[in-house]
Amino acid sequence: MKQVKIIFAGLLALSFVSCNRQPATIRTDTMTSGEITVAIDETSLPFMREEVAVFESINEEATINPLYLSDEEAISLLLKDSVRLVVASRDLTTSEYQFIRENKLLPRAIRIALDGVALIINNKNNDTLMSIPTLKKILTGSIKNWSEVFPGSRLGPIRVVFDNPSSSTVRYIKDTVCNDEPFSDNIKAQLSNEAVIDFVSKTPNALGIISASWISDPTDTLSLTFIDKIRVMAVCPYEDAREDNSYLPQAAWIALKYYPLTRDIYMITSDAPSYLPSGFMHFVGGDRGQRIILKSGIVPSNPPLRLISVRPE
Repeated sequence: MKQVKIIFAGLLALSFVSCNRQPATIRTDTMTSGEITVAIDETSLPFMREEVAVFESINEEATINPLYLSDEEAISLLLKDSVRLVVASRDLTTSEYQFIRENKLLPRAIRIALDGVALIINNKNNDTLMSIPTLKKILTGSIKNWSEVFPGSRLGPIRVVFDNPSSSTVRYIKDTVCNDEPFSDNIKAQLSNEAVIDFVSKTPNALGIISASWISDPTDTLSLTFIDKIRVMAVCPYEDAREDNSYLPQAAWIALKYYPLTRDIYMITSDAPSYLPSGFMHFVGGDRGQRIILKSGIVPSNPPLRLISVRPE
């Protein structure tokens, strides 16, 4: 009788667990349908906005909800599994890849573009050449006035502005220009790349540091609104900046690495290959998505090929 009671108790417990078990989540999205949120580095907004619009126009059953923020915030959401796809100005670290794998997910990344970090100044500033060594001295506080950069300048103290303290642009400049030396106290942050451009357009002694994608597209109404308000500086890696060794953040000079302030842009997913995050990532990395990046004025990682047939006369 005791054995019967034990068996009955076991069956009752199994029945209770079965009744209270949460149903497994059933995925309904595909490579070209469904709805997802994508966390996107705000510096990539100009061309990613176009990527989202074109992908949705081609795939009417797909909805991409872009969330524009810093790339560190985007990657943080990926690590928390709050989103399954991000656009960032860096790849994941080895420990970040391992962390995602330990959570039974499949992290993968592709490089989609090569971007430049642009230096912009007010229209009243006629000195448009900058060397990397001089830029480092400005950022670390060794140089504080425009007259120290360009003798005879009457613009006064240099007011350096970034988009925001945690942006990918700040991290890139700290790593590549300042070599982790601390910034000077005179460096300020705005809320976005757009806010930096607006500040520089109104401030004669300002030096703004932004993503080149915000000023590179000659057909984008946003870029056209900005470009007449500011000047873009030509940059060289050497001590002495001259016209013959300094380059603007234009696609050709970025691609050839003549422009010294360049960085890769990545799309990173933690999702399985057969769902919408992968579908959108493959689109951006494919021919049509890469043409959108090319049109935006920065450099696609996989440039579309154009075949030209030459016939002998």
